[in-house]
Amino acid sequence: MNIAAQPPVQADQTIYLKDYQKPSFLVESINLDIQVYDDHTIVDSTLVMKRQTTGALVLLGRDLELKSIQLNGQILSAAQYDLDDEQLVITDAPDQVILQIQVVIHPESNTQLEGLYKAGDLFVTQNEPEGFRKITFYPDRPDVLAEFTTRVEADKKYPVLLANGNLLETGEVGEGRHFAIWQDPTKKPSYLFACVIGDLAVLKDRYTTSEGRDVALEIYAIDKDIPKCHIAMEALKHSMRWDEEHYGRPYDLDNYMIVAVSQFNMGAMENKGLNIFNTSCVLADEEYTTDAAIMRVQSVIAHEYFHNWTGNRITCRDWFQLCLKEGLTVFRDQSFSEDLQSAAVQRIDDVAVLKSHQFPEDAGPLSHPPRPDHFVEINNFYTATVYEKGAEINRMMATLLGKEKYRQGTDEYFLRHDGQAVTVEDWVAALSAGSGVDLSNFLTWYNQPGTPKLEAKGEYDAAAQTYCLSFKQSLKAHPKYPNLKAVPIPVALALFNANTGEQYTLHSTDLFVNDVKDGVYLFDQDEATIEFTGVTEQPVASLLRNFSAPVNLVFDYSNDDLAFLIQHETNGFNQWQATQTLLERILLEDHKVDTYIQAIKNTLPDLVNKDPLLASRLFDVPSENYLGSRIDQDYEPELIREKREAVLDRLARDLGSFWKETYLALDPDQQKEFSLAMGVRSLKNITLNMLARQGDESVFDLAYTQYQQTGNMSERLGALRVLVWNDAPQAQAALADFYNRFKDEALSLDQWFSIQASNPCATAETIEYLTKHADYDLGTPNRIRAVSGGLAANPVNTWSFGVDHFIELAAYLDEKNPILGSRLLQVLSRWYTLAEPQRSQVQQALKALQPKVKSKNVAETLNSLLSI
Repeated sequence: MNIAAQPPVQADQTIYLKDYQKPSFLVESINLDIQVYDDHTIVDSTLVMKRQTTGALVLLGRDLELKSIQLNGQILSAAQYDLDDEQLVITDAPDQVILQIQVVIHPESNTQLEGLYKAGDLFVTQNEPEGFRKITFYPDRPDVLAEFTTRVEADKKYPVLLANGNLLETGEVGEGRHFAIWQDPTKKPSYLFACVIGDLAVLKDRYTTSEGRDVALEIYAIDKDIPKCHIAMEALKHSMRWDEEHYGRPYDLDNYMIVAVSQFNMGAMENKGLNIFNTSCVLADEEYTTDAAIMRVQSVIAHEYFHNWTGNRITCRDWFQLCLKEGLTVFRDQSFSEDLQSAAVQRIDDVAVLKSHQFPEDAGPLSHPPRPDHFVEINNFYTATVYEKGAEINRMMATLLGKEKYRQGTDEYFLRHDGQAVTVEDWVAALSAGSGVDLSNFLTWYNQPGTPKLEAKGEYDAAAQTYCLSFKQSLKAHPKYPNLKAVPIPVALALFNANTGEQYTLHSTDLFVNDVKDGVYLFDQDEATIEFTGVTEQPVASLLRNFSAPVNLVFDYSNDDLAFLIQHETNGFNQWQATQTLLERILLEDHKVDTYIQAIKNTLPDLVNKDPLLASRLFDVPSENYLGSRIDQDYEPELIREKREAVLDRLARDLGSFWKETYLALDPDQQKEFSLAMGVRSLKNITLNMLARQGDESVFDLAYTQYQQTGNMSERLGALRVLVWNDAPQAQAALADFYNRFKDEALSLDQWFSIQASNPCATAETIEYLTKHADYDLGTPNRIRAVSGGLAANPVNTWSFGVDHFIELAAYLDEKNPILGSRLLQVLSRWYTLAEPQRSQVQQALKALQPKVKSKNVAETLNSLLSI
């Protein structure tokens, strides 16, 4: 059916946090019998339910063909219940209920990748947040926890039959079919239910918990991908040990299973004991996967495992509390990742994501609190604000408390709320009680949108040997939140002697802990001043060390101060932040580049040997997208590109022979530790790119040699990028070779698509060629993201020919996969900052999409974009 023929969706079916009510009935247990056939699936469910409050018995269901329903053994006629497209309601149910329901569903034609769907030859589930209602009628909400017993039946051509919990029984049922019965002894909400039916190989291992439990570990994938599962398996064991050591949380079941799926909207899903992963987040091998992708695999493995306690055993009362489980678990996986590599670089990478994704979100039409107070479609709120800003709130509280008190607080949380569905208030109250520190004012962070602006000024009194720091905070007015309040901001700080570079010991009674070199000041007012004594010479202040709060800092640093911090800062994150602040001034305020280049020259020689990965980050010139996000009106992407390219060209020219000498000296194969080798490879690729900017075409021979001789994907892609983005004579040969090498490796082939789509010199014809390629698949989100994500990396291209690409793709996915369609449309969220005539052109294109939209997902996003 033609999408344009459908009436527009009005995104006004708003759900409000203030309207939360407990469910009338709880489910004590559910027995599921799922019988999968090629052209349909039969689902029989038996629900044992008990009344909790007054009201009707409400079961949620979508796209279900109801065959029969019995209540306490009596078949119900259609007159005994109300049924519409969203729910089944029984108004006069008794207090004790046994419901038996049979429905028919069609996973083989489910393109939305919610509920039970077919991905290639695999049947798989995705039920968070509201997918279970596409499997059977059920009170599909996170505050209904039940014991699940699941029988799965299918043809023997699908030898693997998985579900949550422990395997009780397997057997045959005739006609070439077989079954398996699984029982999960822990109560869980329906969004954590999972089953997988397919033909998969398995990698097995074991882990013994701190309590002595012997746990079977299994990672399922197609046979040829099993060799790429070893890194994930080691990451899983490391995660289990880390959670025991840092949070005292051992695993609680006899098995832990992970399944790799190629067609998946999310990164991964933490279903109890049966995690389902996008292949991009579980398959890893240095020949096929970049270093960054390997680090992501380890991080996501940890994230989903950590959910076992922060998300599964303690879950959310309602979906407004999503930031409770996700923010806390992101903070936990970030902390885990800091132990895997340079902690400073991990923090740099996490903050770079925050600033490039969440800060713009907070400043635009999609702005919302980490805990929203209303939504139309909850799938639209799996956002950077919920995840990354939610993590920063937890980090602030942990920073303020310190390790010992933070651990006491988390222990109290687990003790109080194990087995419950809770709220943000419950988390903060438990953390406060356990630590003995009142953290209730941090709830303000959860309940209002926007990125606070933190203004600071320093004043030194040489005669009194005192240094005063004055702080002021403010938030941009928000039309939906008129009463914005001051938030508590932990300011981690240090003072350096401007003459010697030595770090002062801090003496101030306003600090959370006094007489330390690295202090924390809790700034929780509109304005305040803190005084330091015993400061013998002019200091240079280092503020927001390790980015101790998600705010925009405005401080009266001179460029010489920033250069000083680049050279003398003892905190790797703040050393990087000094480069970013200086570069932003150069790129957005037209300051001269000389101070930055001289500071880099003075810093690099030692750092290259000591921490090559951190050294590589000091060359991070803010991206065009990030720089664009710092401009609120009359944004001209082409002008930003010109300025950024000029800085990179100066850097390439002024460091002269350093690039060639460093490139030839770097040998990642000499590094035994992965993190060090990763740093060397990162720096090597940067030096190769800088050599290409010097204009000597012989560098392309160097790049082609690197491409051909390496067995490492990071090095291969680094060389390929230099060749393709500079239109080198060897570019097409290298692209052809890469395709032939990796055409049967989906994730590697995604890189082939991405490297061409992300080329700054790509054209509309480039994107058309890629989207019409035989290996481009609109049914595979990873492949769509490879092209569309690559295009979005270049705002010059995005805001010219890219607008049509994203709007046409959103219109197509609106019906096929509205979750993905909505997220891709968000690429255009900052259209209102463009200079004319681009601004009006994009606005008209968005308005033209409105009458074509059918889904709540895309409609809510589109209406928000046009509300500015």
